[in-house]
Order: sequence, then structure tokens, then C-alpha cells
Amino acid sequence: MSDLNPKTKFIFITGGVVSSLGKGLASASLASILQSRGFKVRLRKLDPYLNVDPGTMSPFQHGEVFVTDDGTEADLDLGHYERFSGVSARKSDSITTGKIYQRVIDKERHGDYLGATIQVIPHVTNEIKEFIVSDLSDEDFVLCEIGGTVGDIEGQPYLEAIRQLAYDLGRERTMFLHLTLLPYIPTAGELKTKPTQHSVKKLQEYGIQPDMLLCRSQIPMPENERKKIALFCNIKEENVISALDVSNIYQVPLAYSHEGMDRAVCRHFNLPCPEADLSKWENIVNILKSPEGIVNIAVVGKYVKLLEAYKSLNEALNHGGIANKYKVKIKWIDAEELETNDPEDYLSDVSGILVPGGFGLRGTLGKMNAIKYAREHNIPFLGICLGMQLSVIEIMRNVLGVKNANTTEFDENCEAVVGLMTEWDKDGAKQIRHKDGDLGGTMRLGAYETILKEGSLAHKIYNSEKISERHRHRYEVNIKYKDQLKSAGMEIVGLSPDGGLPEIVEIPNHPWFIAVQFHPELKSKPFAPHPLFVDFVRASIEKSRLV
Repeated sequence: MSDLNPKTKFIFITGGVVSSLGKGLASASLASILQSRGFKVRLRKLDPYLNVDPGTMSPFQHGEVFVTDDGTEADLDLGHYERFSGVSARKSDSITTGKIYQRVIDKERHGDYLGATIQVIPHVTNEIKEFIVSDLSDEDFVLCEIGGTVGDIEGQPYLEAIRQLAYDLGRERTMFLHLTLLPYIPTAGELKTKPTQHSVKKLQEYGIQPDMLLCRSQIPMPENERKKIALFCNIKEENVISALDVSNIYQVPLAYSHEGMDRAVCRHFNLPCPEADLSKWENIVNILKSPEGIVNIAVVGKYVKLLEAYKSLNEALNHGGIANKYKVKIKWIDAEELETNDPEDYLSDVSGILVPGGFGLRGTLGKMNAIKYAREHNIPFLGICLGMQLSVIEIMRNVLGVKNANTTEFDENCEAVVGLMTEWDKDGAKQIRHKDGDLGGTMRLGAYETILKEGSLAHKIYNSEKISERHRHRYEVNIKYKDQLKSAGMEIVGLSPDGGLPEIVEIPNHPWFIAVQFHPELKSKPFAPHPLFVDFVRASIEKSRLV
């Protein structure tokens, strides 16, 4: 740690009582309001699960897999971090117990420990500490969120590691922020502080005294309850911060700043606290509170029973609405419903249709029926990843009459319009994959360039000839069908730099029909909305005005 910038301060965010209180959102919001006061921030996530990454987890269990520019599959909280701070996450910002143990075991096999008996302390905790302080430059604050809740057996090595790090760096460079729940008991008519007290006591058992409490509640915290929490938890009264529920997540930075959270951080570190500029958040919240109208857009997916699986997509559509000063009302439709039912019954009341990515055969026919409905009824359509592949298959089947057109992901003996990629270029090096290889981390992951066809709708939207977008897929549309698709009215207007991989397709004679192989939603931010979503929502608004 000798090369660590001495000005860099570390804030460790833990959670207690129950999960899903919003540690990721709290971390992202704190980072954004510290930025508003002129500080440089970095955000990191420490996940206690034994998976190497969430890439092979079911979306129903874990939600969305967020992908960074450098090809890391990470927890969806990194999406919150990027959307709120604008700081692009990297591989070094996401760690799991699986990665930690993998490193420790590799070192042991290599003989790096010189015959020592390998133990959680110090070997595992040392790896965690090394991760926390690595790959940093001139950041003022590094915010590290610990996944799970205090008391989880999986999280104990992380709590021990941050306790040690606070000792190593000194308490003047570290801060512990603990997020808890203040449940409201209607029959008693009051907030209960006991769960928070117990959560803090549990944290203290690990040798950690929180410096700040962020208390989630449905109603305002009375002053006597604040005093009680401060007394029983050994925390300054002004560092007991109320975190009330809000109507939309972009109000959170404003609410936390209003509560004095950022000022308390500056006081803790004895730093000057420049005036905050929160105008961009105020502007976003004002648009969301008073939109000029509402537009209905359908998302036809297979994981709609857990909307966390589409977190970035949901937010990107909202960002498109903010840019157009409209509220986007999303109609979530289970793709399986459209396999046996008339799409008209589900889609006649929407002004835009989006088909997102996914894996596996289930629901794909329903997605294709939605694509066909959008194509034939001139409804603005955006397809993403599998949504692009199915758009190509749909037009091959229903316009060109190639009934066995399919992807080899679902049928090895089909007309392989979409097939498994086994080789591609990345940064000048050839990437090679095998059909029977590992699933985890083997897809075409991260940022790749696309060359746009001049005069295309995509070229107009991006206003650029070359773009960079994030990918997460292992199947690709076969370029050899380019001419057949064109004869059916669909053009490939975006290609990889070597011209071998189709990245974007359009239907020029349709009001707005674009499908892309990459995931544009991953780069959208409320104050920098992705141009594809901005224009898709604009086209949907125009469609709604025609009805």
C-alpha cells in the first residue's frame, strides 16, 4: 500500500436487518453528491458469493448481469454506480469470494506462500485488502459496498478485511457507513429502533464501530428516535441520517444532501465542503414530476417476473423519456403469453415495442410474434441482442418463407441464420472459443467498435461513423444472409471493423425499426441518455400522437 495516494479516503458501506434496503443506490447517491461538491470518486462492490461472477447465475435469482467496457460481468449495483456518477466501472471494481479464493488457491499451487498453512486470516483477508486499494490514482474517495447483510457467514472475511484496513490506513482515512431499517409498526403508531440497535451491535462484534447510520423508513424519523439511536449505537446525532422512501430513485441524491449526508462525510474527514451543485438532479426530478405527457412502451421479455433482470433497460427507457420530457410507462409482457394468444390483445395499446436479450428457447416464439406485430403495424421497434437475432429470423421465416430459419442455439439442424461464434478479434488478438468449453466468461464481452453505414437511421441517431458499445453474447447473425435480408426489406447497417459481424439491422421502409447486437442500455445515464433510447422514445411519442 506504499504507492497508495495519501489523500485517498475510503468509505465502507455495510447493511443490516434485511437485504434489499438499497446499499447500491445509497453508495451511488453518496458518490454523486460528493461529486457535486467537486470531489473525485470511485465505487467498488465486494460480493460474498462463491461464484466467480454472476455471468452463469439465473436472472430470476440474481437479476441483471452488468457488463463493463473491459468485459467484466458484474453485479447490477455497478450499473447504479455508473448511472449516478458517470464513472465507468472496470474489472478492478468488482470482486467476489469466488475470485478471491481462486487467486489464493492459484498462489498456493504456485508455491507463493512458501509452505505456509493457508488460512482465511491472513491470506484471504490480505487478498480482499489488496483488491480494495489496487488500481487507484488520484481519487478523493473510494466507496466500497459490502454485499449481503451483517451476520451472514459469507460476509465475515470482508468485515474482518475492512476492519484491518481501517487499522492499516488509520481512522482519519476511513469511514464506516451502515444502512439499516427502521420498521414502522402501524398498530403501535411508531418507528422501532431495536432492529437498528441489534444490527449495530452485531457489527461491533466484528470490531467495527459505524461512523454514520443511514436509516431507511417509510415516515420521517422523530428527533427523540434519532437521539435514542445515537445514544445506543455510540454515534454522533448529526451522523444518524434519515433515508425516507421517495417516488423515484433520482430523488435520492437530493434527499441525502438535504439530510446533510455529504456534509457529515466532509466533517468526518476534516475536509472543506465546497458548495454543492445539484442542478442536474433537480432538473431530472422536475421533469419526472411534471412530464409533458405519457407514452406507453411494451417490453416483451422472458424474465419479467423479476424486473431486476431488466434494471438497466428500465432505466434507459426512463432516460429516453426524460430527454423528451415525457414519462415512459412500461408495459411488461411475458413473452410466453404471446406464443398462444393473439398479440393484438397485448400490444394494441402501446406506441413502441422493445424485445430485449435473453438465453434459451423459452418465450422466443412469443418474442418473434411481437416483432412481427411491430413490423406489420408500423410500431416503433427496438431489438437488443437476442431481440436482433430473432428480428432476422422472423423476417427470414415470414417474408422470405425460410420456415426452418433459426439459431443453432436452439436447433442444430436448422437453416443457421444465427450461429455460434468460435473466433473473433479483440484489441488485435484473436479470441477462440469451443462449443463444449466453459460457459462462464466465454462470451463476446465488453466494448467493441461498430462501423455505421452512412445515411442509415443509426448513423443519423449516433451522428458518427464509428461507435463503441458493450456486448454480451456468443451467437451472431451470419453475414452471408445479407443480400437475402435486403431483398426482404431489412438492411445490415452496422458491422464490426473487419466487416464480418453484423451489429445493427434496420427496416428502412418502416417508421422506426432498429435491432442491435449489443446492449446500449448499459451506457445510458439520466444526465447522458443513450441516443438510441432517446430517439426510440421520440418515435414512440410521435406514434402515440397519430392514434
